Amino acid sequence: MNFYSIDCPMMESISLDAIDLRLLDALQRDASQTNQQLATDHHISPPTCLRRVQRLRAAGLIERQVAILSPDRLAPLLGHGLQALLEVSLDRQDAAALDAFEARAIADDAVQQCWRVSPGPDFVLVVIARDMPGYQALAQRLFTADANVRNVKAFFAIKRAKFDTRLPVLPAAAP
Repeated sequence: MNFYSIDCPMMESISLDAIDLRLLDALQRDASQTNQQLATDHHISPPTCLRRVQRLRAAGLIERQVAILSPDRLAPLLGHGLQALLEVSLDRQDAAALDAFEARAIADDAVQQCWRVSPGPDFVLVVIARDMPGYQALAQRLFTADANVRNVKAFFAIKRAKFDTRLPVLPAAAP
């Protein structure tokens, strides 16, 4: 049996075996399945399964469990019809300026993702808005009101071809 060891300065070292990796993969695919079903699918007892999953949570490997909503199905109800990917460049890139912009961006509910990137722009944001006036209000809040924002390049989504939250934890299958 292969064991993988993860060392992180913020938490204790944890060793993972193939069962742990399969449990992580299964939970990424569907975290709503019962402990009984998870145990049956992975040929372990329910108490063992529960202990393993609790250990993975305690180690911080399972960050949180959420429901992933369908933006296409909810758009007619909630009006979130505009999604954009934004490249944001700042005039000053010192740590304080980067931290200040990041804090303002992640505090805004319209910002779904905020990535600090290099090289190129300083940030890439994924944002959602009800419509173009909603996007303009977001731009005013995050960019126009900040004298340190030098440039924003917006790419408006017309189709989502793929969206996945899973991390690859299992070896790729052989062709």
